[in-house]
Amino acid sequence: ISEGINKACPKDNFPLPSIDVIVDATAGFELLSLMDGFSGYNQIKISEQDQAKTTFITPWGTYCYAIMPFGLKNAGATCQQAMTYIFHDLIHKIMESYVDDLLAKAKKRCDYLEVLRVILSRLIEYGVMLNLEKCVFG
Repeated sequence: ISEGINKACPKDNFPLPSIDVIVDATAGFELLSLMDGFSGYNQIKISEQDQAKTTFITPWGTYCYAIMPFGLKNAGATCQQAMTYIFHDLIHKIMESYVDDLLAKAKKRCDYLEVLRVILSRLIEYGVMLNLEKCVFG
């Protein structure tokens, strides 16, 4: 990503959660799962009207991004906003979210599969893919 586009974009001040708060939020839960969004930034589409703003020229042609590339100044904030939108009613209850990393948490073992079902169903509903090689379940 060129330095120019990052200079031209206003800073998105959407806050990232504190890692300390996320760690503290796991206290009292019997089972935890860590899930990693597969190339999380690349799962966010850039609106057609904004794609031209990402134009770059190579010896083989002129191109623009249709999905959010890594390196955009606001990529982390945008990804966090998307996860907060998708999981707004589950965060701080049965899960936590940090950019494209998800933490599922079950207070009791007997609740664990239901917690995973709810979170995985939401991922499917919104078309979010996981990198199974980086996921750790229970």
